[in-house]
Amino acid sequence: MMTERFSETLRQASEPLWSQATEHRFVRELLSGTVPDAVMARYLIQDHRFLDAFLTLLGAAVATTDSFEARLRFGRFIGMVSGEENTYFLRAFEALGVTAAEREQRPDTQATAGFKAIMRDAAATRSYAAALAVLNVAEWLYLDWATKATAPLPQNFVHAEWITLHDNPDFRDFVAFLRAELDRVGPAEAALSRDFFLRSVALELAFFDSAYEH
Repeated sequence: MMTERFSETLRQASEPLWSQATEHRFVRELLSGTVPDAVMARYLIQDHRFLDAFLTLLGAAVATTDSFEARLRFGRFIGMVSGEENTYFLRAFEALGVTAAEREQRPDTQATAGFKAIMRDAAATRSYAAALAVLNVAEWLYLDWATKATAPLPQNFVHAEWITLHDNPDFRDFVAFLRAELDRVGPAEAALSRDFFLRSVALELAFFDSAYEH
C-alpha cells in the first residue's frame, strides 16, 4: 500500500483555497484571453514586485539544501527567472502601456506585501523545508491552473506567454523536482512546512483577488 505523498497531503490540507485559486476568475479569463488590460496590468505590476524576494528565497534554497544536484537545478531556474521571465514582464508592460513611473508609483497591495514577507521569512528560517513549502505553492499552483489551458492559446502574447511560462516541459520538470524535494525533507519539519504552505496558498488566492481591486 502506497503512502500518500507529503506534498499532496499539504495540498489537500489547503483546500478549498487551492481550488478557489486555480479556478479563479482571473485564471478563467486568462485562459480564454479575456482579461481586461487594466486587470492584467495591475496583476503584472504586482507580480513583478516580488521578483526580488522570490530570488532571495531561491537563493536561500541553494544555500540550505543538502544536495549538489538540487543546487544545480535551482541555479538553472534562477537564470530563467532572471532572464526569460523578467524579459516577458518588460515586453508585457510595453504592450499594455504601463510606464516605468506607473510601476514605481503604484503601491503594493496587501497580498503583494504578504508575499514579499513570507518569502523573506521562509528564507530567514534557514530551513530548506520552509523554503520548499513556499516554492511549491508559488510554482505548483501555477502549473495546476496553466495545465487547464486548451488549444488554441489566446492570440495576445501577454496572455499566451504567461500561460506557457507556467506549462512547458522544463517547468513541469522543475515542479516535479520541488515536490520530490518537499516529500523528502518536509516530513522532518512537518509543522513548519504546513504553516508556510497553507499561508502561501491563502496569499495566492488573495493575490488573484487583488487584480480586480481598484
